Amino acid sequence: MENYTYNSPTLQLEGLNVSNDSIYPLFFFFFFSYLFIMVANLGIALLIFKDKSLHQPMYLLFCNLTFNDIIGNTNLLPRLLIDMLRPSSERLISYYECVIQAFTTHMFGTTSHTVLMIMAFDRYVAICNPLQYATIMTDKMVIKLTVYAWGVAIVWVGVLLGLTVRLNTCRTLILNPYCDNPSLFKLSCESVFINNVYGFLFTVVLLTTSISSLVLTYTKITVVCLTSKNKSLNSKALKTCSTHLVMYLIVVFNGVSVIILHRFPQYTDFRKLCTILFHIIPGSLNPIIYGLQSKEVQKFFSKLFESKKILPSL
Repeated sequence: MENYTYNSPTLQLEGLNVSNDSIYPLFFFFFFSYLFIMVANLGIALLIFKDKSLHQPMYLLFCNLTFNDIIGNTNLLPRLLIDMLRPSSERLISYYECVIQAFTTHMFGTTSHTVLMIMAFDRYVAICNPLQYATIMTDKMVIKLTVYAWGVAIVWVGVLLGLTVRLNTCRTLILNPYCDNPSLFKLSCESVFINNVYGFLFTVVLLTTSISSLVLTYTKITVVCLTSKNKSLNSKALKTCSTHLVMYLIVVFNGVSVIILHRFPQYTDFRKLCTILFHIIPGSLNPIIYGLQSKEVQKFFSKLFESKKILPSL
């Protein structure tokens, strides 16, 4: 018979179930991944704010993605690294800290979609309405799009977690390496029907909206490229849109993989690892795929290396 502890202020995280031989290789993989994510994303963000030639809507909107990657991985990895070195009985977390971590986790996933949606809009205006780009994509529009991307995510995730914190808890074990909404409402002995319905609608609406907007945007861009004889325009469209599409496919693939693996309990340990990689992979690849393939960013680094070569000779 299961023992119940009602509304306990302290919860226990199950953590990752890995062998003793795998703990340290996995620990160092997560550690260096986090280190790279922080250096790469902070570096790109600082570069964009420092270099006035990069104060363009495309790069300013991309900064949302870098900040989201930094916040999402900082929310997860440092605590995960500490818990990996602790015995399971000491992997404790307060209920409110767990709610905050769950909120930030779902914000990371939701904002990844909303930011890529506003970036797709920017590419659509740049390629389909190049003459009106400066008029449409003003500083005010960039701010509006940024507020939309984060505001929508805050509202959707706020309702998601609000429905969960209203429940009384009767268990204390989080069957996950970190806190998320399903792990939290599974602690309750009350009916979670509303939570399941809203969670399902949340996922469907988010994926449907983001996929539909991307398909519509790229369809219009493709039509413009096929009807245009401007090779320069087509080349620019191919380069910028391909990097954006790769980023989006990475986010969708990671998210869908986790959703599918939830349906197969026998792959619980593999699902746990995939949820962590869902944070690490986009955070590691975004600055490489989008940042370093930009001509402006390449020019900055080439100037930087040239100046370093000149200094020793002086």
